[in-house]
Amino acid sequence: MADNDNVAQAQPAAEPAPDIQSLGSRLVGTWELSGESHGTVVYEWMEGRHFLIQHVDMGQQDSQRTTGIEVIGHEKTFGSEASAEIKSRFYSHTGDTLDYVYELEGDTLRGPRLSGQPR
Repeated sequence: MADNDNVAQAQPAAEPAPDIQSLGSRLVGTWELSGESHGTVVYEWMEGRHFLIQHVDMGQQDSQRTTGIEVIGHEKTFGSEASAEIKSRFYSHTGDTLDYVYELEGDTLRGPRLSGQPR
């Protein structure tokens, strides 16, 4: 016989935020970049569609190469409300981490900008 008082009740999954859905609808896919920076950027949904995953493989004119992944979405610690801003963290092949804030104004993406940097 199970003791229902000690069993965690499954919570219904929250709906993904409309702004991250809007951003994802524009970004998901493979992007080939050229110019000073060149390479490939791939955006895909993480299961649940609360977060976008970006895979980066970029080169610079000086032959420096950068690879890494970025996780993009609303920051939400366990048991709290989601952040108003879309935030991300980039993890590079060199061990660096960079935090960004994405700013959407209607259909215009302004950013990302480094977290803590002035607008």
